Amino acid sequence: MAAAAATMVSSAGGLLAMLNESHPQLKYHALSNLISFVDQFWPEISTSVPIIESLYEDEEFGQHQRQLAALLVSKVFYYLGELNDSLSYALGAGPLFDVSEDSDYVHTLLSKAIDEYVSLRSKAAESSNEEAMVDPRLEAIVERMLDKCIMDGKYQQAMGIAIECRRLDKLEEAITRSDNVHGTLAYSINVSHSFVYRREYRQEVLRLLVKVYEKLPSPDYLSICQCLMFLDEPEGVANILERLLRSENKEDALLAFQIAFDLVENEHQAFLLNVRDRLSALKSLPSESVQPGYSDPATAQNENSTAPEDVQMTDESSAISVHEADPKEVMYAERLTKIKGILSGETSIQLTLQFLFSYNKSDLLILKTIKQSVEMRNSVCHSATIYANAIMHAGTTVDTFLRDNLDWLSRATNWAKFSATAGLGVIHRGHLQQGRSLMAPYLPQGGAGGGGSPYSEGGALYALGLIHANHGEGIKQFLRDSLRGTNVEVIQHGACLGLGLAALGTADEEIYDDIKTVLYTDSAVAGEAAGISMGLLMVGTASEKASEMLAYAHETQHEKIIRGLALGIALTVYGREEEADTLIEQMTRDQDPILRYGGMYALALAYRGTANNKAIRQLLHFAVSDVSDDVRRTAVLALGFVLYSEPEQTPRIVSLLSESYNPHVRYGAALAVGISCAGTGLSEAISLLEPLTSDVVDFVRQGALIAMAMVMVQTNEASDSRVGTFRRQLEKIILDKHEDTMSKMGAILASGILDAGGRNVTIRLLSKTKHDKVTAVVGLAVFSQFWYWYPLIYFVSLSFSPTAFIGLNYDLKVPKFEFLSHAKPSLFEYPKPTTVPTTTSAVKLPTAVLSTSAKAKARAKKEAEQKANAEKSTGAESSAAANTGKGKSSSEKDGEAMQVDSPPEKKSEPEPSFEILTNPARVVPAQEKFIKFLEDSRYVPVKLAPSGFVLLRDLCPNEPEVLSLTDAPTSTASPAGGSTAAAGQQSSSAMAIDDEPQPPQPFEYSS
Repeated sequence: MAAAAATMVSSAGGLLAMLNESHPQLKYHALSNLISFVDQFWPEISTSVPIIESLYEDEEFGQHQRQLAALLVSKVFYYLGELNDSLSYALGAGPLFDVSEDSDYVHTLLSKAIDEYVSLRSKAAESSNEEAMVDPRLEAIVERMLDKCIMDGKYQQAMGIAIECRRLDKLEEAITRSDNVHGTLAYSINVSHSFVYRREYRQEVLRLLVKVYEKLPSPDYLSICQCLMFLDEPEGVANILERLLRSENKEDALLAFQIAFDLVENEHQAFLLNVRDRLSALKSLPSESVQPGYSDPATAQNENSTAPEDVQMTDESSAISVHEADPKEVMYAERLTKIKGILSGETSIQLTLQFLFSYNKSDLLILKTIKQSVEMRNSVCHSATIYANAIMHAGTTVDTFLRDNLDWLSRATNWAKFSATAGLGVIHRGHLQQGRSLMAPYLPQGGAGGGGSPYSEGGALYALGLIHANHGEGIKQFLRDSLRGTNVEVIQHGACLGLGLAALGTADEEIYDDIKTVLYTDSAVAGEAAGISMGLLMVGTASEKASEMLAYAHETQHEKIIRGLALGIALTVYGREEEADTLIEQMTRDQDPILRYGGMYALALAYRGTANNKAIRQLLHFAVSDVSDDVRRTAVLALGFVLYSEPEQTPRIVSLLSESYNPHVRYGAALAVGISCAGTGLSEAISLLEPLTSDVVDFVRQGALIAMAMVMVQTNEASDSRVGTFRRQLEKIILDKHEDTMSKMGAILASGILDAGGRNVTIRLLSKTKHDKVTAVVGLAVFSQFWYWYPLIYFVSLSFSPTAFIGLNYDLKVPKFEFLSHAKPSLFEYPKPTTVPTTTSAVKLPTAVLSTSAKAKARAKKEAEQKANAEKSTGAESSAAANTGKGKSSSEKDGEAMQVDSPPEKKSEPEPSFEILTNPARVVPAQEKFIKFLEDSRYVPVKLAPSGFVLLRDLCPNEPEVLSLTDAPTSTASPAGGSTAAAGQQSSSAMAIDDEPQPPQPFEYSS
């Protein structure tokens, strides 16, 4: 009332009465005054709305007056909560509806207008008759809004609205007029990936962005090529790379190499090979003549320096008249050789292999403990130990554990033997040059009636696929021949899996036909692998092959084949989003629960990493309503794939499901969190999984332990104390005689995943440019099928990516240089190696194996003793851990005495707040934000990246360089050998010697 008193008006009645006067001036006076009082007197004015409406509709009333009437009615309807009516009258108010006014009324109606406009534009786009249904007045309001944002410099807001309203013209205007074009372009790319839910429209946005990028005076080729990869336009990428490689400027060549490495990180094999082949097709004689030398990857890799001379020789011999060995062409040919090595994946695979081998920190004592605590009769745990060893040493080529335990290993029979052999493929993953010779002893020997076991032969073929995963050019033919040359279903099984891995996503018709032939033999074992393999081969092609596979799934009687095909069909629609909807609809409505289960995977993979609301709703619907437990479990698990781009969301979305009464749903919730939060160490994820690790149902515990290891990989105790708790929990489960097999298997696998790849890899489903890593997502999808078929556990190794910073110079060698990690070293150091608790228990442990041969009575008695000892030893172990909590773990007397001296020294010198790293270095994901490059460094990165392969500009190109990761890793082999020797002797002095190099590793004293 105070406001009313101030304006001396206590009622709108007088003004409303004026509306009935005949004189237009009086009506106008009434309207313009009512507008200013509408906020207070709208209840009173609302009774006269019909009169005001009639003024708006009165043709003879002046236009400005009519617009005023419309605005008044609009405001009244707004206060009455009738937003649709309010908006339609606001449109009638034309320019009087002021988009720049800062009031609730305007904000509410603008968002209403934009929503309306967006839905009309989307409908128009879907029915492909553009502009048909949109009210021009609505368009005008939205345009005014956009222009205002651009005028006020709120470019991000304008871009967001423009993308949502499908106004690419305004998007372009907002980007080009912004003050930081590169920044706004990067922002648009981000928005189009995160918020544009229709794939076709997203591609339109990216096409526009590429166009804008190319007009810039200094185009950002890194981003352009990422967009072109997303649009599947290899031609454009090849042209840009050629332009950069032909440049006189060395920096352009470095940029081309960097682009190639960034593209390789997304693991899109078919696309990369396409770009590479287009580069070779570019007409220039020397590059043609360098081709033959390239066919052997070893020469292409290691003899870059000699490539130009070869070129000149062949050049002179073949075409002296055309080129007199033009130095420009020689330079281009040399660079072409390098970039082809990168695009084919060979360079990065070789560097990764060297890194994982040199920096391997796997703890063989953990495996030893597992091996000793697993009963021989328990084949599941025996196999799990073999799986854990393979995962723990993935890509490191260190197979010490297997060599040391050959007699133990040989107890594996049948499929366990298949798995044991296949595990070598995980350990030697990426060993492209020697892969074939490494596996030679196990491979089918051809027609010589090789007396090998079909199980190890099949396993060896699967191993070759794992070694050459997503990079199978050299091995495809051999695997095809092996597949054709056998009718043993176990060998066919291995060959199919191997072929699918090697030719991942290449959609090779001939290979497809070979695998189809196997499928049509209708053998359950071979058919299952054939179904999965077809999917691997056709990843993301969304071809008509899927309907062929679906038809066969309906014909066959074998559950295994249907299951393999169900997963295979899901793989074919990878990343196709709404294009896959009809197939998904068909599968999710199927009578057969196995095909509905495939439908869940199809939803997961078609909408992978999009966080698409429609997909999430569908999955949640199946998670609570399907009659089959399999389908419900998989529906929840599939949420992990849809949400991995926004890991923080997953624990929130599945938190209720994780408390479901149905154990299958709880298991699904655990794995969903494991998949989407893998490698993040996310606190909410750990909190959700913790109660599930002690669930009442054994398989839920198993899933939760595996998921927890996936979340915690590369997180250490200093950054989250629960990691230590979890490691101790795993040890307790493994050592506990009374723990059931399922959760024991989970704990063993979790131990492997936690220390995967010699403690130097993490699970990454997104590349640094936020694209999905195809191989990694596919690997986890097939891995999650291990519920039915254990050998598929090895697919988890496809999702591993090294946590390394590897800086490369122009010759693609690794120069030594230092950079900074601006955080306490302890936060990101390797976990401390475990130690043998006490000498007595070390001698006592093996009696478990001996006692099996003794009589029942003796056995019972011994077991009782055993249990007491085990309790003692774990007590001793924890007290030892308590004693040596400070750092060095040593159970020797003089070791402890030494430690008593060291604390005062420690106190005087607190832990430094930073650490100097030397290229190549282990950089874990959480550490990336602390990486800084030193001001006065000799090398400057081409693009600022905290990890991965980074090309370096050399500021002193004439000085000699010091290289690391050289090809002969003899010196680095000794620590790995040393630790095994130490573990073998179990003498505490050997352990102490082995621990000696540990403390300097964080460079505490170098400051």
